[in-house]
Amino acid sequence: MAGRTKAARQTAGKAGRAAYEARQNAYVQRFVEDPELRENVRSAFESARKAYKRMQNGKGPARALVEDKKLQKEIRRTADSLQQATEQLRGKRRRHRGRKLLMLVILGAAAALILSEGARKAVLDRIFGAEEEFEYTSSTAPHAAVPS
Repeated sequence: MAGRTKAARQTAGKAGRAAYEARQNAYVQRFVEDPELRENVRSAFESARKAYKRMQNGKGPARALVEDKKLQKEIRRTADSLQQATEQLRGKRRRHRGRKLLMLVILGAAAALILSEGARKAVLDRIFGAEEEFEYTSSTAPHAAVPS
């Protein structure tokens, strides 16, 4: 009985060390602290599970991959979720909102310049200076028609 108790203590000690090591791991800490990362991993797992079930439809995996659009969609979802989770684990958080907003502002400004003559004139005046009114007057007399 003493041998079993010693083995149990050794197993418990190994488990405790493993848990301590896991808590010290930066990836595990990030996984515990980041709900968005956990959601991406969960989503990837669910999509992979659905894709696996769809592949078991009796057609064979190769045929299912080629013909089954829902399977292809689930595989794409899995890949996207895994890619996002990987980027989050590495610390490369996506910041698309700022890019999208900037692109929207640029497109809006371009549309305003294209559609509004007043805005276009104002921008051109700012860039190149105000346009001066210019009237050309000739210092020579117009040519008279020469009789032939």
